[in-house]
Amino acid sequence: MATEAVATRAYLRVSDINRNRRTGAPGLLPVTTSTWWNWVKAGKAPAPIKLSPGCTVWREADVLMFAESLAKAAV
Repeated sequence: MATEAVATRAYLRVSDINRNRRTGAPGLLPVTTSTWWNWVKAGKAPAPIKLSPGCTVWREADVLMFAESLAKAAV
């Protein structure tokens, strides 16, 4: 299976996307959980996928495209 095919089907949880304040572990984006959820609610960030009542994920490809758009806007 090609690497590209795997990446398009990968899912991220909010803890993978943002930085962890307690452990200091970096996430994909240097934002807090509340900022991420505010962006999602405002329609700025990609829409989540609800897998179950306690599990919300985002497609990795969507989050990476969003991060790229943020980087381009900052230039």
